[in-house]
Amino acid sequence: MADGGERLTIRVIEALAAIPAADWDACAGHDNPFLSYDFLQSLEESNSATRETGWLPQHILLQDESGKLLGAVPLYLKNHSYGEYVFDHGWASGYERAGGQYYPKLISAVPFTPATGPRLLIHPNAPDDAAEYLIGAMIEIAKARKVSSVHVNFPLETEWKQLGEAGFQQRLGRQFHWENNNYKNFDDFLAALHSRKRKQIKRERRDALDGGIEIETLTGDGLKPEHWDVFFDFYMSTSDRKWGSAYLTREFFDLLHQRMADKVVLIMARKGTRWIGGALNLVGSDTLYGRNWGCNGDYPFLHFEVCYYRAIDFAIERGLKRVEAGAQGEHKIQRGYLPSPTYSAHWIRDPGFERAVADFCRRERRAIENEMEGLEEALSPFKREAE
Repeated sequence: MADGGERLTIRVIEALAAIPAADWDACAGHDNPFLSYDFLQSLEESNSATRETGWLPQHILLQDESGKLLGAVPLYLKNHSYGEYVFDHGWASGYERAGGQYYPKLISAVPFTPATGPRLLIHPNAPDDAAEYLIGAMIEIAKARKVSSVHVNFPLETEWKQLGEAGFQQRLGRQFHWENNNYKNFDDFLAALHSRKRKQIKRERRDALDGGIEIETLTGDGLKPEHWDVFFDFYMSTSDRKWGSAYLTREFFDLLHQRMADKVVLIMARKGTRWIGGALNLVGSDTLYGRNWGCNGDYPFLHFEVCYYRAIDFAIERGLKRVEAGAQGEHKIQRGYLPSPTYSAHWIRDPGFERAVADFCRRERRAIENEMEGLEEALSPFKREAE
């Protein structure tokens, strides 16, 4: 029951196609492309995130008496821990050695996407306690399904705190993000760096284009099917080398092109008439999100140019506040991408296992905080204020 006495109901759906796109997007908003109906539905429709791949949709809907959607949670029932970027394989192994059954589990996340964004999707006209309803629903569904745990990966910090208050264990992670301090152009950004770092970046950008390599930044109508054919080959070859299998199907990229071309920024490198590498980014209201990179050879510094420096160029040109260049990579620090916290929250059904997870999370948070401080102090390329 809501504050005003209106009866609210929780519903679980196994396919996003069960509800209208406009209803979902009214709750998800338009700031983050990964929470949009088009992106999530493309994952399902392309068979990238489905029961068969271990991502069974269990999306939570909060509705009023008329059926109007007031809130939602993108939720999946999983029988593995792949494609998440918040690693709990050690938890699974330890729990199962102790006689427990870790899988299946529930996870609120965007599949294969380590990008921070809302996980409690709330309509602007929803009651004040809508978030509590959604959090409570996750817990009740976990109890009813008798799963080991519920995981909320890469939520907003405000949601992370709400989840902590509701009994979720709070885990801290870190990525490397570039912040736009109202730079007019790339040279303006370079002026904020130590002289040695400026020279290093200029040299890397110059060397990346040796031998006549050219870079194209493609978005909207500039994207053509042939670009996706080439990029998918890059994606597959890189996935095979790094992980042994690819998460995203070819159809996913076709759907992305059909539905979200204006949100896609594909940065492609060419030598003569032959494409040699590329990076897929998506753009939100104030952030450029780096997602996938692929290349068919060894080209010095090309990865830095395509994934980091051209992303900065694009962000400055569009007046975006930041670039989130994906998971991992301390080498990003020296290129202007500084440590930034990421969050996850974890509800554990077994009290004994929960105590062990809570202890781990406390120790890990302290270690991550110290690590981020140390990395920025030791490796930041930016001039000190005193200088």
